[in-house]
Amino acid sequence: MMRATSVEGVRRANLGAVLRLVHEAGPRSRAVITAQTGLNRSTVSDLVATLVTAGLVEERDPDPTRRVGRPSPIVAPSEDVVTIAVNPEVDALEVGAVTLGGRVRVRMRAAVGLSVDEVVAAVARIVDEWRTGVLRDCRIVGGGVAVPGLVRASDGVVRLAPHLGWRDEDVTVRLTEATGIPFVIGNDASLGARAERLFGAAIDHADVIYLNGGASGIGGGLVLQGMAIGGADGYAGEWGQSRPGIARESDRRTQNGVLEDEVNRARLLGAVGLTAADDAELAAALAAVTAPDALEEIARQRRILAAALANAVNALNPSAIVLGGFLALLLEHDPDGLLELVRELALAAPGEHLRILPAALGADRLLIGAAEAALEPLLADPLA
Repeated sequence: MMRATSVEGVRRANLGAVLRLVHEAGPRSRAVITAQTGLNRSTVSDLVATLVTAGLVEERDPDPTRRVGRPSPIVAPSEDVVTIAVNPEVDALEVGAVTLGGRVRVRMRAAVGLSVDEVVAAVARIVDEWRTGVLRDCRIVGGGVAVPGLVRASDGVVRLAPHLGWRDEDVTVRLTEATGIPFVIGNDASLGARAERLFGAAIDHADVIYLNGGASGIGGGLVLQGMAIGGADGYAGEWGQSRPGIARESDRRTQNGVLEDEVNRARLLGAVGLTAADDAELAAALAAVTAPDALEEIARQRRILAAALANAVNALNPSAIVLGGFLALLLEHDPDGLLELVRELALAAPGEHLRILPAALGADRLLIGAAEAALEPLLADPLA
């Protein structure tokens, strides 16, 4: 009995390894899966057949241009297996359905109230509509929430999301009860870091600092040696709450303020004469700006951001810093200039090979990150 249990455990682990491979790395032939997993051909054939029967992957005809050897079927993750991803922000609630393989299949942005009751009700309403509409032929395997706040790792309780007015809220239980879908939750920027590491700008980097700038402020995530770092209780990465180094006193806008008080989306909007805008509209405004006061505000925020990034470079020696949201727009205003500023302020050695990159997943990054958290149980044990 012990041996049977062990054999079944190994098989389930192998199923998870194959499913994770095609989910994260994309469609590939059985031959490539065999080479990349180190399993033998017959084992891979059996595992793929099991995943096909479970509806988790599909097999496609091989590339007809291949002329050498016996063609091997292409194994791809099923796009009919989805998770529900939720990102509540101060300006809107965003809900998406994300497929295996990390594609946002459908999304909705809704203006709703900020209370947990209002968010839960809106998500339940959207999911009900999708179940009988665009997702009627799909299997929903879980849900994830990317929240701009502190989330306790041990039980998923939102300890504090100040801009939403949430304190000690068990949001996942509420969402699970309202939708019948098992939900998990995490800090939005930490989940964004995971998404960019797997599918985005940091895919080739094992040591990454990710900062996300949104309407609620600045959050962050950290990946070291390929592993996401959450800290003792899951609160690591709160870069926006760090005390910025401000060399010029004239650059300071708040007394005893934190980084997100000084490097701030609302201040950027004001500088270019906007009261509200999405990232694309703000990017266009920043690209077209010519007013001296607006250009100085952009430069001021870049100087303060560069000091914060230099401190992080000295402490953690990442190979890449990925900036999302309005921080990516600050970077794109002059990418080489920001990197030069950071290198001037950091030690020469850790800054030598540093790259600063804009988030590659755009508006999808937080939804994909939330979906990844929701998919983890399935990827760990596809037959559970």
